[in-house]
Amino acid sequence: MRIVYLADDFPPQTLGGAGISTFKMASAVKDAGHEVFVITTCRSVADAQEFEYEGLTVIRIQSDYNPRWRAYVSLYNPKAVRKVERILKDLKPDIVHANNIHTYLSYHSPKIAKKYAKAVVWTARDVMSFTYGKLKTPQYLDRLDYKTTWIDHIKLARKRWNPFRNIIIRKYLAGVDKRFAVSYALKDALDANGIRNVEVLHTGADVESWDVSTEEVQKYKQKFGVENKKVILFGGRLSAAKGGDKAIEALVKIIDRVANAVLLVAGRVDEYTERMQKEAEKLGLGGRLIFTGWISEHEMKFAYACADVVLVPSVIFDSLPRLVVEAMAAGRPVVGTCYGGTSEIVVDGETGYVIDPHHIDEMAEKVIDLLLDEEKSKRFGEAGRRRVRTDFDLHTKNIILIEGYKKLIS
Repeated sequence: MRIVYLADDFPPQTLGGAGISTFKMASAVKDAGHEVFVITTCRSVADAQEFEYEGLTVIRIQSDYNPRWRAYVSLYNPKAVRKVERILKDLKPDIVHANNIHTYLSYHSPKIAKKYAKAVVWTARDVMSFTYGKLKTPQYLDRLDYKTTWIDHIKLARKRWNPFRNIIIRKYLAGVDKRFAVSYALKDALDANGIRNVEVLHTGADVESWDVSTEEVQKYKQKFGVENKKVILFGGRLSAAKGGDKAIEALVKIIDRVANAVLLVAGRVDEYTERMQKEAEKLGLGGRLIFTGWISEHEMKFAYACADVVLVPSVIFDSLPRLVVEAMAAGRPVVGTCYGGTSEIVVDGETGYVIDPHHIDEMAEKVIDLLLDEEKSKRFGEAGRRRVRTDFDLHTKNIILIEGYKKLIS
């Protein structure tokens, strides 16, 4: 088969969770013997090019516009769509698989793909197909009610609100041959907001790929000065939505019981991390926050290996944090949010703990429990690793995906 993946963001230019997940998917399909191409975007004309990346043919097209028009251009971006159409006309793919297309490639791209591909697939990795940003409505945070209203949308979008946006998105997605979501929580959220007939295909991980040597881990600990420390790992695209503020609040309580605890923060150093540092210093925790800066997937292996606990305290709907899957594949216990899909992989009391990140005392207690009880921490980590190997294995997930492709074009 010849498969084309559509994704607004893709490595190596961007290293967000959605882009990495699309890369993993495309690489696995290529390794299975299929012909794979990726169409992605960039902001600068100078970066627009066709190139090889990790054995994949990547076609990067330039697309940029003022964000104030996102509610309209994300539906139909004429400049990007014309380029996508020319590429697809030449490639004549069997399958076009759209991933995150909600900013630059636009929701019109799958409609264009229907003209040139035998089948079109769409994977939802976040909530942007029915809302304007993070899902953090009072009804969701209080009652896990996924339904959003036009009032919720206006509060998020303000003057950028487009009353026809969600209707048009649903119309575009109705023409797609197969719809996936990365978690049951996301499937339910889509269903509650009018996007139905969605199948769940969880993000997978290759357990063996997260193995590292003791010597390499020791060098990494020395690099960041965390030898003889109890390390809590917090990472990803750092923001208040991901629970950075909550992590610091919990750390205040944790060090009262675990004097050598530190928070290893893995992510890009920016205005938010500077704010985290200032807040930590205000609370007398300045030396307890250690920032790695943005690190590669290879380096991330060492960050997991250094960690005693991985903390994922998102205070918004988080579809299925890649950090959770990878941490468990690396054999680390997770203390993760109740919001979104984390509870679908973390088995509370067996592979980690599922907590409400607004309940700081509870979150701190669960982290402390794992930091002080090394035997339990090890047991949880090993159970998590087995769970990923059994239920979230990347190879198995991709066999399911490829078989789904074959059924669509048979």
